[in-house]
Amino acid sequence: MTPWKLLDSATVPGDGGELQLYQRGDEFSIKLAGRGELMSSRVHGSEEALAEQTCSRLGTTHPRLLIGGLGMGFTLAAALAHCGEQAAITVAELVPAVVAWNRGPLGVCAGYPLQDPRVSVQEGDVAQQITRGEQYYDAIVLDVDNGPEGLTHKKNNWLYGMDGLNAMYGALRPGGVLAVWSAGAAPEFSQRLQKVGFEVEEVTVRAHGKKGARHILWFARRLGLNKTTP
Repeated sequence: MTPWKLLDSATVPGDGGELQLYQRGDEFSIKLAGRGELMSSRVHGSEEALAEQTCSRLGTTHPRLLIGGLGMGFTLAAALAHCGEQAAITVAELVPAVVAWNRGPLGVCAGYPLQDPRVSVQEGDVAQQITRGEQYYDAIVLDVDNGPEGLTHKKNNWLYGMDGLNAMYGALRPGGVLAVWSAGAAPEFSQRLQKVGFEVEEVTVRAHGKKGARHILWFARRLGLNKTTP
């Protein structure tokens, strides 16, 4: 069997460890040193479902989307395929090297979505984009970790806690959708979403088509004013 080759590595800001990009033939893998594989180019069905189902819930032909976490580009590519030609998508990626990888050898996996003129990239914490504008986005799509209860990066606690959820509620337009990917169930997260004022839908999808692990997607719609304050 062809061995894996380490192409590059990068430090995650804020003592988040080291990301490592590997290639074996036409397969790619991103690993967190000492923690194992985070994502693979072979398995991306649930990431695509996250974007597709988000776009299907939007009621505008000119949506503004914020995607937290670039990864291997599959979520972004699916959003571009389903959100329409007038969409504007901002991708926030914490690790600059991940952006470089997607512009380089990794880009072939998802068809180089960063080259699409509808896309703008912000290198930094997605929280910075969330807090910049009130009622600006039609959708916020988060795929920045293993999920609300399976964090690998401690700073993501803010995103999934009450302060972060209130901030995202405020950043969404009325009727806007917060979409969150998770590797597993997190009942307390659904309760937090409802407490903030979201209408919550929880969907189970498979990691690869109709096969593989079962992942959880949350689609939380903003209906009105916050029920709680940050």
